[in-house]
Amino acid sequence: MKKQIYLISVIIIFLSFTLKAQDSIMILKNSLKFQGQLSTWAHINDRNSYPLYIGGRYIPQVNYKIQLSKDKLIDFEASVNLYGDAGIHFFDSAYADGKISPYRLWGRYSTEQLEIRIGMQKINFGSATMLRALRWFDKIDPRDPLQLTDGVRAVLARYYFLNNANIWLWSLYGNKNPKGFEFVKTNFTHPEFGGRFQYPIPCGEAAISFNHRIADSRDINNDIPAFKEIPENKIGIDVKMDMTVGVWFEGVWVNKTKNIGEFTNQEVMTVGTDYTFALGKGLNIVIEHMLIAYNEKAFQFSDTRNFSGVSLSYPIGIFDKLNSIIYYDWTTNSVYNFVNWYRQFNRTTFYVMGYWNPEDNKMPIMGAAKNLYGGKGVQIMFVFNH
Repeated sequence: MKKQIYLISVIIIFLSFTLKAQDSIMILKNSLKFQGQLSTWAHINDRNSYPLYIGGRYIPQVNYKIQLSKDKLIDFEASVNLYGDAGIHFFDSAYADGKISPYRLWGRYSTEQLEIRIGMQKINFGSATMLRALRWFDKIDPRDPLQLTDGVRAVLARYYFLNNANIWLWSLYGNKNPKGFEFVKTNFTHPEFGGRFQYPIPCGEAAISFNHRIADSRDINNDIPAFKEIPENKIGIDVKMDMTVGVWFEGVWVNKTKNIGEFTNQEVMTVGTDYTFALGKGLNIVIEHMLIAYNEKAFQFSDTRNFSGVSLSYPIGIFDKLNSIIYYDWTTNSVYNFVNWYRQFNRTTFYVMGYWNPEDNKMPIMGAAKNLYGGKGVQIMFVFNH
């Protein structure tokens, strides 16, 4: 009888631990998370059609995770960009505008070394921060505190080797609008594809990237021949090394197989360096220089433009930081000035930004955030993350 009671007790204890473990696994397998970012701003620039702009943006985001095993995961992300602003010209006129559009919508399967992501997503790589030669698939403006950019419809696979090397493969389809430095749109009826291989080297890493697409120049202008299908190849190399100072290089060659004049070939090269000086709480300085060349024949460099950028960043206190970015256009001798002070807490951030730029903005890094303009102006922004 005692043996039977002992056996029953062991079975009950075993079952209780099993049920608890199963409950833990079920919790681990299914995880739903809702978060979002709310931003509001006021923008003053007396040279604009409407000297005062006020606006707001809300990006709600839902993430759902399914843990298949200890090292296998399926997860999904969906977010929407809800945007609205109003322009006011006191005692004269006003206008209002708004937009609702998908921002991210993708599903992903991942293991410890493999990741496959399908849907509307952000794809970016490279070491440069202010003047990015490898800005192929996004339009992030480094001066935008929210770092906003539209997603691309793509399939992206990444595999990470045990020696820290990694390989990327991607295919894009159905993206109509120009991406990165593209001025000729993609023929969205044809998929584009490419890849990237990154390998560790002494004190850093080096990579080579490739992308192929079919461009469409029919709606540009009369100065460029109109072709429905223009095969285009991009080849990029980049190197980053961390020594006493950080140094990096990005180089890209874009070749179109049909002659469209000076835009048949494009070369873009960026060199950069950064260092944090032991001044006060630490002054970080980043310097980059970019060369862009457009020619009918490759590597002629007869028509070039040069840009330089300097970024200064200094923490004022525990919550405050001051950042400034200055660009110089060597062709037009134009200077672009931007300064940003912000105070960051756990969920909220308050920004005060000022800029003094030429009226005709010709910098190649302008993004789609709609918060930085030509001329002189001030912008105040409040951001809440939940």
